[in-house]
Amino acid sequence: MADYEVHEHDVLVVGAGGAGLRAAIEASASGVSVGLVCKSLLGKAHTVMAEGGIAAALANVDAEDGWQTHFRDTMNGGKMLNNWRMAQLHAQEAPDRVRELEQWGAVFDRTREGKILQRAFGGHTWKRLCHVGDRTGLEMIRTLQDRGVHQGIDVYMECAVTRLLKDGQRIAGAFGYFREDGRYVVFKAKAVVLATGGVGRMFPVTSNSWEYTADGHALALRAGADLIDMEFVQFHPTGMVWPPGVRGLLVTEGVRGEGGILRNSAGERFMFKYLPEATRKDYAETEDEAKRWVDAAIAGQKTDARRPPELSTRDNVARSIYLEVKAGRGTPHGGVFLDISYQDAERVKRKLPSMYHQFKELADVDITRQPMEVGPTMHYIMGGVRVDADTGESRVPGLFGAGEVTGGMHGANRLGGNSLSDLIVFGRRAGLGAANYVKALNARPQCSDDEIKAAVEEMEAPFKRTDGKNPYELQRKLHEIMSTYVGIFREEKDLKTGIARLEELTDEVRHAAITGSKTYNPGWHMCHDLTNMMLAAQAIAQSALSRKESRGAHSRLDYPDTDPHLGKVNTSIYLEGGEVKLKQTPLPEMPEELKQLFVKKEATRNA
Repeated sequence: MADYEVHEHDVLVVGAGGAGLRAAIEASASGVSVGLVCKSLLGKAHTVMAEGGIAAALANVDAEDGWQTHFRDTMNGGKMLNNWRMAQLHAQEAPDRVRELEQWGAVFDRTREGKILQRAFGGHTWKRLCHVGDRTGLEMIRTLQDRGVHQGIDVYMECAVTRLLKDGQRIAGAFGYFREDGRYVVFKAKAVVLATGGVGRMFPVTSNSWEYTADGHALALRAGADLIDMEFVQFHPTGMVWPPGVRGLLVTEGVRGEGGILRNSAGERFMFKYLPEATRKDYAETEDEAKRWVDAAIAGQKTDARRPPELSTRDNVARSIYLEVKAGRGTPHGGVFLDISYQDAERVKRKLPSMYHQFKELADVDITRQPMEVGPTMHYIMGGVRVDADTGESRVPGLFGAGEVTGGMHGANRLGGNSLSDLIVFGRRAGLGAANYVKALNARPQCSDDEIKAAVEEMEAPFKRTDGKNPYELQRKLHEIMSTYVGIFREEKDLKTGIARLEELTDEVRHAAITGSKTYNPGWHMCHDLTNMMLAAQAIAQSALSRKESRGAHSRLDYPDTDPHLGKVNTSIYLEGGEVKLKQTPLPEMPEELKQLFVKKEATRNA
């Protein structure tokens, strides 16, 4: 067997974004030994690209806000498919987690009274997003990283975990390799927390960074966990569409939160005509009313005007832009115009510094003088590992999860800003859950030599194939399949074609081959990344085919309406004999006292 180094910890956290760092901090504070593995360098996690803010009902700007309203917004945004307990804990605990970041040194924009400033975001009733200009994720990572390093957590950088190791049914550790030179490594651990993020690199246009290759989703599936709600893939409405080299790069929702206007090539403010009937009463009916709302927000004043239609939920805005472009009313580069240039230039630079520099440097566009061209970009997956809401534990003993790799919290569609608060609320809970699990164990689980040998052989295989496929050509085929057959709008014939092509591609991926050594060999990394993305792609496509309705981010052309029965079930994906299998499982029943929050709101509206 090839040589490998060994490290031993009580808890191993895989992923060093917001969720992973917060989990590691909590587990370490509980008195257990913690190892933190990151695929990139520490501080370069995808969380740094989250710009708009952290959703928490602090009520610093709108005193009427509270956890009940945040909970209701989250459930309504997720089309009631959320795990109600996760949404409740998230809404209740987010304010304390934000104040905790502040105590640990995080810098936030401030109100005149010195409180944390909050801005509006799509789907949120009140101004709720705590922010640092449009660099909030970066500030979160800086703060959590400093806290974790000072706690003495052992960090393993540029290390990819390829397999979870088990002792019988429970977790015993993980196997991986260092990307720089291919050194193999075994982590012996009593518990593992997955915080690996999303799946975006299987799509050709995505805001996701290169690390997002469905690693945690695949690791969990192969270890015996199940995934839920994988059909719900969020396309952020506003990504850059030009120049080609930065296509898909995120344009924060904060632009629209600060009053940015969406127009088509004819100059029409088109979002007014796309508001769903159920929520139309919550949004401005005219441009004049929308302007009054923005003017009041800039002045920090109250108003009876309703919010602009651009602040509808992400799924609705993304579909609206897609339809405008498809109807021939798109911009020269296939998007629509997002304009905030009508505002004071200095205010725009102060409120949106990253966006100003991003467009100036990458597209030679001054957003204080001219509109941005934007279009939908694959941004987030609501589906992921099924975990217990309170502890973050999966159905595999010793395997925990937090953040985007898990499912349930966001239901059928995530509200902007809820991702960052999700990371710190459930990162903390998963870290605490793993620490408590470890403390209750009587004996350390043992790693199997046979499992380690199999993990090594799996990684060595691409070098031994002489007539294999080029992994980058296989990734191009995956991009084509996902964008053509499993995109924003779906229907049965396309999904069935996509699934058949994914099955063919899976066989090709099994024969991917590369040459050279393990040192600085990106083709070798891609061979493994592809196996993970193929599993997740099949999970998404099969789940989308099975859900014969349109709900949230899942839009079926052949089933445009919602199905009340399907609003009561999760789509569950699991492995059986190495094959992806699917079944529907009942959604957890919401307690009566929480149901009353929705009844009271409807009664108020109808009064």
